[in-house]
Amino acid sequence: MKVVTTQPGVVAALTCLFLSSGKPIDAFSTGSYFKTSRSSTALAASAVISEKVNGSHSSLSTPPKIRLNVPEKARTVISVCTSGTLCTSSYMEEIEGAPFGSFVDYVLDDKGNPVLLMNEMSMHTVNIQKAGLDGLVTLFAQLGGPNQSSHGQDVSRCSITGTVEKIEPSAEDWDTIRMRYGIAHSYADQVMDSPKFHFYRLIPRKIYFVGGFGVSSEWVPPQEYTEATPDILAKDASNIMDRLNRDHSDDLMLTATQILGVDEVENVRVTGVDRLGMDMRVTSRVPRRKNKLVTDEFRVGFRIPVISVEDAKSEVLKVFQEAWEKENGVTWGSDEIPGADIPVLKTAEDSLM
Repeated sequence: MKVVTTQPGVVAALTCLFLSSGKPIDAFSTGSYFKTSRSSTALAASAVISEKVNGSHSSLSTPPKIRLNVPEKARTVISVCTSGTLCTSSYMEEIEGAPFGSFVDYVLDDKGNPVLLMNEMSMHTVNIQKAGLDGLVTLFAQLGGPNQSSHGQDVSRCSITGTVEKIEPSAEDWDTIRMRYGIAHSYADQVMDSPKFHFYRLIPRKIYFVGGFGVSSEWVPPQEYTEATPDILAKDASNIMDRLNRDHSDDLMLTATQILGVDEVENVRVTGVDRLGMDMRVTSRVPRRKNKLVTDEFRVGFRIPVISVEDAKSEVLKVFQEAWEKENGVTWGSDEIPGADIPVLKTAEDSLM
């Protein structure tokens, strides 16, 4: 019979883990899977990792999908961010041709193309007009911010390079764009009808996605980006990560040792959460290293894709609970080990010695 033991405090703590109502939101290279038993995970830490899902002794020809594909990640980053850095080519005397960066706000049209409301007198607008129809610009957007624990090189970012076209009032999506911009940027209602401001659409030609510091980077075909759907947890992922890293360090440490099988853990941080699972960065002590520390990236998959914040809370709770049960020797039967069927993927290995 399955024995279920509840870790003291974990249910109460996780019940208030997330602040969202839980309603569905409208809107890296492939690694290898492995078991979470201590012996199997020790092998998995080497350069060659066998393709095995936790709890399975046979290789899988089709491992479960526990990660967003790169176009989905890129579309999610651009969707979550509503501002970024617009890089144009300067036409100012003495710096002609130099990259010129400007902070800009934007919204997305139905195809995921960024739409900007720009003052005709702004320097970046002048640069765009002088460059002509074939002039290229780049919009850079990055997750996180100064008030969030995950920012800087830790987080995902995306660059879209392409041409810019002016949007006329006759455009089919004119009313939709005005509505979206007014909702996303409260000041817009005061300037949208000014003759000095116009909407411009960035048409992607090249898209570059970076998953984080030393994790992944890849060019994304514009068509695949257009066809991708932003992750359903996109708007809440930052709050989820902040809460986990701030209030559940003990649970994360237990997950690293019991589910990921990492010894001598120094620090654990959640660096990403989406409908398929969460990304964890684990730093552990290794005597042979000069700085005595090694940092690896892991993906802890959810058993089923989630469709709301409440679903994500439930899946995270299951991981924490099973890590605690394994630590305390709780058994579910002769063939059942807590956490054995949690899909885990090592996504990046610290190779700097």
